[in-house]
This record gives sequence, C-alpha cells and structure tokens, in this order.
Amino acid sequence: MDQSRYKTLRFSREGRILTITMNLPDQLNAVTHELHEEMSRVFDDATDDKDSDVIVLTGAGQAFCAGGDLKWLRQEIDQGLPPFVTEVRIMKRIVQTLLDCPKPVIARVNGDAMGFGASIALLCDIVIAVDTARFADPHVKIGLSAGDGGAMIWPQLIGYAKAKHYLLTGEALTAVEAERLGLITFAIPAAEFDAYVNKYAERLSRGAQSAIRYTKMTANIPLRQMLPTLFEAGAAYEGLSKHTADFHEGVTAFLERRRPDFKGV
Repeated sequence: MDQSRYKTLRFSREGRILTITMNLPDQLNAVTHELHEEMSRVFDDATDDKDSDVIVLTGAGQAFCAGGDLKWLRQEIDQGLPPFVTEVRIMKRIVQTLLDCPKPVIARVNGDAMGFGASIALLCDIVIAVDTARFADPHVKIGLSAGDGGAMIWPQLIGYAKAKHYLLTGEALTAVEAERLGLITFAIPAAEFDAYVNKYAERLSRGAQSAIRYTKMTANIPLRQMLPTLFEAGAAYEGLSKHTADFHEGVTAFLERRRPDFKGV
C-alpha cells in the first residue's frame, strides 16, 4: 500500500492484517470529494496487497463516518452541480471494488456510522461495532434519495419492512438494536471492543485463505448482480434529487441548525 497516494486514508499493519483508517477525525470522517475518490480505489489496492489476508476498515477519532460533508454539498449548490455521471462512477466503484475484493473485510465501527458511513460498513463482510455507536441512513432528511448503497444493502440484511422504515424516515438505531435485528454482526462493549476486533481479525488470518475467499465471493454474487440494476438506479435517483428545491432546503437547514421546511418539490 503506497501511503503517498492517499491523503484521507491511513494504513497500518499487524501481521497479515491490514487496517484502513478514514482519517478526518476533526470532521468525524465526513465524506469529502477527496475521501470519496480515494475510497473508490483503496479496495483495489488492498486486493493487490501481497502482505495482507484480512482487511479492517475503521475511522479515526470518535466516529466511524458521519456521512456526506454538507459543506461540500453546499459548495456544489452554490457553484453549480457538476455532471453527476462522474460521481456515479465513483460511487459505483467504491461498492464494486469492496464487493469484488476477495479478502474478508471487517468494519470496525468505533463510533457513529451515518449515510455513506452506514452503507460502506454494512457492505463489509463482518460488522463489529462498539455498543454506543449508532447507524442511520438519513439521506431523506436533507432531501436526497438514498443512492450510495443503503437502499440496496439494508433490505438484504433486515428485510424490507424494517429497512423501509429506517430508509424512509432516516431514523437512527443503536448498535445493540442493529445486532438484534441482524443489521450488523456484533455489538461489543467499549472496554472489550479493541481486543474483540483484534482477536476476530487474527482468527480469520489463521484460516484457510483460499476457502475463505471463495466463500466470500460466492456469498457476494447476489449483491454484485444488483450493481448494474438496483444500485445504478438508486445512484441515478440521488442525482435527480440534487436538482430539487427540497435538497437545497435540506442542506441549508442542516448547516443553519434548524428544521427543514420541505415543500415536496
């Protein structure tokens, strides 16, 4: 892994375990354009990394990932929305390279996982969260369609009835409740969290790597088949929703710390 090619991601190793850390702690690892772009290539690089068998994805500081950077979205509104085809390509590549990576990827959810943060965590193979973390896909709260993978992965994990509730309201749930529903793998008390993740990663690293990789690739076939259909449709609808007055109002209200006044347009 060439650290010089990455500014917002940090790499560390322990034996055959590679840890990828989203490293914007001062902004709760909110997704900037640079982080988005780097995430679109890091799993390809991790796949080619000859010195690792297991990947751990985590966030620096108090949060795993707070979701999209609203200041970035506000800047897009003020300066004119760029062609969304570029952003769709980046969004799809993030999900595609994660699902295509044959190595097991553990989401070490050290704090809140919101929006994109929740989507990327839930698309990992094993999701281990500190029990105080919260999960949510609050796209609709700022007038956006949930197009970065949330509308694809939430129903696969907890069924359509519960998934639609959380996706259509943007309501958050705790890691403990997420484990109970089957949204994540484990919710672990803070005092035990680091040791638990380390032990689990070591367990996978001692396993039969070809068997583990072939099993992951087989299990991911249905999700990979959804990319050119469900995911691309969701990404396209997110792009369309950026042209609505409600999106402009949602971003503005969030930055002004007030309740949005949506008009349905």
